[in-house]
Amino acid sequence: MNSLERVQAAFDGTRVDTVPVHHIGFSSSVASALLGREAYVGGGIQQWREAVALWQGEEAHQEFLERSFRDAIDVALLCDHDIIRAGYWRYNVKPTRRVDEYTFLYEYGDEEDWRVLRYDPGSEQCHIFDYKPKGEITLERLEEQVAAREKAAEGYHPQEDDFAFEIRAQRLLGHERAIRVGGVGIGIPHETAWLEATALRPDLVARLLDAQVEIAERNVRFLAPLGFRYFFGGSDLASNDGPMYSPRVFHELVLPRLRRVSDVCHQYGAYHLFASDGNLWPIAEDLFGRSGVDGYYEIDRRAGMDLRKLRQRFPRLTLLGNISSHTVHMGTKEEVVAETLSCLEEAKECGGVIVGCSNYFVPHTPVDNVLAVLETIRQYR
Repeated sequence: MNSLERVQAAFDGTRVDTVPVHHIGFSSSVASALLGREAYVGGGIQQWREAVALWQGEEAHQEFLERSFRDAIDVALLCDHDIIRAGYWRYNVKPTRRVDEYTFLYEYGDEEDWRVLRYDPGSEQCHIFDYKPKGEITLERLEEQVAAREKAAEGYHPQEDDFAFEIRAQRLLGHERAIRVGGVGIGIPHETAWLEATALRPDLVARLLDAQVEIAERNVRFLAPLGFRYFFGGSDLASNDGPMYSPRVFHELVLPRLRRVSDVCHQYGAYHLFASDGNLWPIAEDLFGRSGVDGYYEIDRRAGMDLRKLRQRFPRLTLLGNISSHTVHMGTKEEVVAETLSCLEEAKECGGVIVGCSNYFVPHTPVDNVLAVLETIRQYR
C-alpha cells in the first residue's frame, strides 16, 4: 500500500499494511530541531514572520511563502506522514507601521478599525487585537458582525490563491499521499457575548453558523474536483470538563449545520473531519453519529477521549491522533514510548485509526521525546 491507499483503507474500515500516521502540527522550534534548520511552520510565529516579510517587500514575502511550503512538506515527509499538512497559520495583510521588533500596526479604514499584531517569541504565539478597545460587545454589535459575515459569505468565491499551498501539494504528492485541506470550520465563537447569545438570541447564532456553512459548501464544491477528499474542519468547543455550551444548544444550532457540511462532502465523495480539544462525550451522539462527520482529530486523551471507547461506540468514525502533546512535552521518554505503543496497539486492534500527536508538538518540547515518538512508530507501526 502507498500512503493514499492506507488512509483510504482507514476511512473504509478495511485492513491496512501498517498503521497510518499523521501528526496534526508542529511548532517551529520542534520542526527546526528535526530538520536541522529554522523551520517556517507553526502557529503565531508564522503570522509574525509573514508580517515581517510583507514589511520588507515582495521579494521577501515570496521567499517566506516558498520556505513555508518547503518546510511544511519536508517535516511531514521526514516523519513519514500518510496525510500531508501543507500550510500553517497565515496573516496575509501588509502592515502600515512597525512599532518594534515584535509589534506591527495595520492602519486600514477608520481608526476604530485599525489592528495590532504582537508576537511573543517564548510561546511562538501572536495576539491580533483592536488598536482602540471597543468596550463591551453588545447584541447590537453582534448583529453588525453577523450582517458583515453574511455579506462576506454572499460575495465569497474561492480561488486557487486561497488554497495555494494545498493545491501545490496535491499536484506534487497527491498521487501517493493524502493532502489535508481546511475551509469547512463550523462553530460558535468562544467570546462571552456569543455564548450568552445562544440563550438570548439563538437566531443570531444560527445566522452566523449559516454564513459559515455557505462558505464551507462553496469551498468543498471548488476543492473536491481538484482531487481533495479529506476536509479538516471543526471548532474548539470544550474543556476537560465538557462543552462550553449545553448539549441542547449543540443539537439545535450546530448539529444541523454540521450535517449540511457532511452532506456536501459526501456528494463529492469526500470526507468531513471535525476537531476539538476537551471532553466531548456529552455531545458525542450528535457530533460523531447524527452529524455525518467521518473523522475526529485532536482526540484529547487527558480529557477522557479514549480510542477504544470511541471505536466501540462509533465503529464507522475514523480517529486521528491520541498521543498527548502534554505527555510528549512534560513526560519522561519512557512515558512517551509507552503512550505511543498504546496508541499503536489500539490502532491495530480496532482499525480505522490514524496515529499521531494530539494535537501539536508545542514549543520547548524535548526533541528526544519527539524522536522517541517517531522511532517507536517507525519500529512498531
